[in-house]
Amino acid sequence: MRYGLISGENLERLEALENPYVVEIVERFVDLCEPSRVLVVTDDPEMIAYIRRMAIEKGEEMRLKMEGHTVHFDGYYDQGRDRASTAVLMPGGRKLSYGINTVDRDEGLREVLGLLKGSMRGKDLIVRFFCLGPTNSRFSIGALQLTDSYYVAHSEDLLYRSGYEQFKRLKGSKDFFTFIHSAGELDERGCSKNTDKRRIYIDLQEGKVYSVNTQYAGNSVGLKKLALRLAIYKANREDWLAEHMLIMGVRPEGKNRVTYFTGAYPSYCGKTSTAMIPGQTIVGDDLAYLRMDEEGRARAVNVESGIFGVIADVNPIDDPLIYKALTTPRELIFSNVLVADGVPYWLGMGKDDIPKRGINHSGEWWEGKRDAEGQLIPFAHPNARYTMRLKELDNVDPMLDDPEGVVVRGILYGGRDSDTNVPILEAFDWEHGVYIGATIESETTAATLDKVGVKAFNPMSNLDFMVVPLGTYITNHIRFGRRLKLCPKVYATNYFLKHEGRYTNEKVDKKIWLIWAEGRIHDEYEAIKTPVGYIPMYEDLKALFKQIFHRDYSEADYTIQFSIRVDKLLEKCARMEAIYKNEEGMPMEFWEVHSRIKKGLQTLREETGKPTVPPSYFS
Repeated sequence: MRYGLISGENLERLEALENPYVVEIVERFVDLCEPSRVLVVTDDPEMIAYIRRMAIEKGEEMRLKMEGHTVHFDGYYDQGRDRASTAVLMPGGRKLSYGINTVDRDEGLREVLGLLKGSMRGKDLIVRFFCLGPTNSRFSIGALQLTDSYYVAHSEDLLYRSGYEQFKRLKGSKDFFTFIHSAGELDERGCSKNTDKRRIYIDLQEGKVYSVNTQYAGNSVGLKKLALRLAIYKANREDWLAEHMLIMGVRPEGKNRVTYFTGAYPSYCGKTSTAMIPGQTIVGDDLAYLRMDEEGRARAVNVESGIFGVIADVNPIDDPLIYKALTTPRELIFSNVLVADGVPYWLGMGKDDIPKRGINHSGEWWEGKRDAEGQLIPFAHPNARYTMRLKELDNVDPMLDDPEGVVVRGILYGGRDSDTNVPILEAFDWEHGVYIGATIESETTAATLDKVGVKAFNPMSNLDFMVVPLGTYITNHIRFGRRLKLCPKVYATNYFLKHEGRYTNEKVDKKIWLIWAEGRIHDEYEAIKTPVGYIPMYEDLKALFKQIFHRDYSEADYTIQFSIRVDKLLEKCARMEAIYKNEEGMPMEFWEVHSRIKKGLQTLREETGKPTVPPSYFS
């Protein structure tokens, strides 16, 4: 080890772990990345506060007018998860499933290690220890993070549980994940310069993730979606589930109970806003581990303890709890918003008086500014974010850090869908629920670096993070549910249905769909059986709209929303067949459900002769 760079208290902190694997990794990457200094950080609150101060002193964050608030800017071309540059390292040129990028492991390691060589010259290497999931729990997974970005390290302090003491509990084991990140060479604004050489490579064989020439947190904060990839690989070998899911407690008015749901939605499709529905409590908005307990129930924990949320369209009407948190003093990082006179502004925040000048992800900004390609630059990026601790929220669930997790009674799946699915639908059974998750489609958004508005296939909202064959992944979901004695009910949701070019519901209406689903779990509502699942009865929704929003809900609106769009659903069946027909190892249960739904829709089309069938037909 280059003991000239790591000595004194830093060396003592590292050696106190009594873990030769940790020491070996730190030694290797100190030698490779050539930092000027190495800082080993424990769970000590003073050290964690120091990380935030350094993020500001180094210029990676800037203080804002409100106490505790800072802002970080990523480079103009570093504003989302980079799918094209993210790949799984596979031995011997082996491939994974549809849509999953792979690179030959030997070639990929040579490339990324070459890019990391000398990447930290003139910078500090920060050695961090975190815990994925609650500490001292059967869900706990240790995470070792090496980064040269104080912004990344600060973000992780807001998003994850400190894990230095958790690493001591490993007693020298190498059963932990490792994340190596370097922002690489920086430009005059302190942003990653060589984004054409941006690489995010996942090495399943060694449980490591390499990330270089990027600062955007979705690419650089290894414990987020990068760790999810490693966890999916681990879970699918150990018979549990690692999922891209919210966890929330649903608490219907006037009833003394809480029912816990998980839910998977692609980015910018309503996942965080679902977890933040007023009157409910949030355990997590993004990542979940699910295991079966001794009584045969599914239990879930939040992998994280904070939120890295899309800020666009967060306003006091639709998202009052988040908006309050964003506009009151607390430790919080904004990224890629507009800043004018120390105040942040973002798209869709509900203000008309947006400044005409300020600072944003493009540098100095003014209304009408264009980029090098001649495109108008909005005052804030559509994928601008906020990062803060969950405990800062008024509606945080008391079970957030419970090492046993919460009992899951319902699972929600949804995407951005303007023309096909109804707002809420209950699966016939667990296998049908897995099918619903496996056939999620969503119109793409600014949360990735792809074209916007394309209908993308995204099973369980996890395709970007898939590191096992889809057949294996779906089979393990089916087996997981079959082992349970108390199996969760599964629901398909769609907040984005349009009719004649306009949304058919208001944003807040998702609360109605959720309360109905919770009531179904407790056998409080009847439902209408259709070829694709159970839908609500009009009278039940009418009563819920009146009770919750004091609003009339017309039967005409119900008919528009809950009509079965037969032709559109059959088109989706055809797309799913095209995707899955060549997928090896697909469980027969998937095809049985698919055939049953397709046949039911074809029969309905023959019976009615109509492309769309109203719910009254099934009553």
